[in-house]
Amino acid sequence: MRQAVLTDIELPDFGDPVFEPVLGRAIYENRIQRLRQRMAEHGLEALVIFGDREHVANISWASGYDPRFEEALLVVTPNRAPTLFAGNEGYPYAETASGTFERVLWQPLSLMGQPRDKTRALPDLLREAGLKPGMSIGLAGWKGYETEDGTFDPHWFETPHYLVQTLKGFGSLTNAALLFMNPEGGLRVINEADQIACFEYSATKTSSAIRRFILGVKPGMTEHEACRNLALDGSMLSIHVNMCSGPRAKYGLPSPTTKLIERGEPIVVGHGLMGALNCRAGFMVESADELPEAIRDYVNKLVAPYFDAAVAWYETIGIGVAGGEIYDAVMSRLADPFFGIGLNPGHLIHMDEWVHSPIKAGSRKTLVSGMALQCDIIPATGTEYFTSNIEDGIALADEALRADLKSRYPEAWGRIEARRAFMKAKLGIKLKPEVLPLSNLAAWLPPFWMSPGKAMAMR
Repeated sequence: MRQAVLTDIELPDFGDPVFEPVLGRAIYENRIQRLRQRMAEHGLEALVIFGDREHVANISWASGYDPRFEEALLVVTPNRAPTLFAGNEGYPYAETASGTFERVLWQPLSLMGQPRDKTRALPDLLREAGLKPGMSIGLAGWKGYETEDGTFDPHWFETPHYLVQTLKGFGSLTNAALLFMNPEGGLRVINEADQIACFEYSATKTSSAIRRFILGVKPGMTEHEACRNLALDGSMLSIHVNMCSGPRAKYGLPSPTTKLIERGEPIVVGHGLMGALNCRAGFMVESADELPEAIRDYVNKLVAPYFDAAVAWYETIGIGVAGGEIYDAVMSRLADPFFGIGLNPGHLIHMDEWVHSPIKAGSRKTLVSGMALQCDIIPATGTEYFTSNIEDGIALADEALRADLKSRYPEAWGRIEARRAFMKAKLGIKLKPEVLPLSNLAAWLPPFWMSPGKAMAMR
């Protein structure tokens, strides 16, 4: 029987991207066609998408426009070009977007104190964009209200009050976020080859940054100094860098400070770009002998069963697999309350770090080709044992999608194949053919960061 062991493993350098995939105008035109078809299936005569800097994914998927300082609206109707509403700064910036749309300046979207001298009434502008009285309108923000059993409330809106009230003046209004985010066939859940290539590009950069951090961090550095190893290059972040050591490390999410990193401390680092996030956690020691005596069984008690669960995640996931099967595979190994697993052991990922998750107890939602998912199993022991963490992304691709990726994105495909080979030969993880690892960390888990040449593997 295989078991998780700590062994000598050198993480290869799978390479950094040279070619950056770009989504062209044809992608966005096809997406608008698909969106209109989905609107018709749901009886919607118009759709309004709200976006802002924090909640960019839905509006960017449809238009290629990513709001910077302001909010934005995209109005989509069946028989005319979509209309993008932007503020003073967003209006000219929208020219850089690859999508096809008409632009409208609506200054109330601008920052406080900026000019409002060209403001027109929102209802008038919406009429010009194609809205008519009596329409059935969908409003997509960035989520909605769901019950524990997954029931979605179509009349719960997390978008601005003024927008909800104005749209209700035109007709019936429902929350349409699930058009994009439904874990069963949402438009942002099934990705084109080009989008997967973009995700791989981001994941390569984020995972290489985490690798540099772990190999470069030393006791005596401040947290800020250690984060310089990430070598951020200006790519669009999906989260704040979460990096902390010592007592704050148990929270996982804090940002770095001027605190000195000390030998023997717990430590965590996470970095995300649009389409990818990677995270690792461990201790700033060379071996278990440096840990407090009460937790020197850290590897056997926490890390080994955790790695075993992560391997089960990787070996179970695949096309046609139900989310509940993946949940059971993980939780059969981590069900003890000691592990403190509170969130879904994995979820869908897109430009936003968490889209939705089909992976939960009893879920019959099946995974399909084109999905991008995150291995994201978080023990929260609440004890001196701290935690362990493998957070990496994968894509699912059937034979046709794999052939498309290989043909048009050979650089990315080469890294994917090299990661698969490493995971099989060195980590003992047997992936299905359709599972494409996007991370240069490729499930690498070193528990002791001053000995990064020792990592977990199945033997």
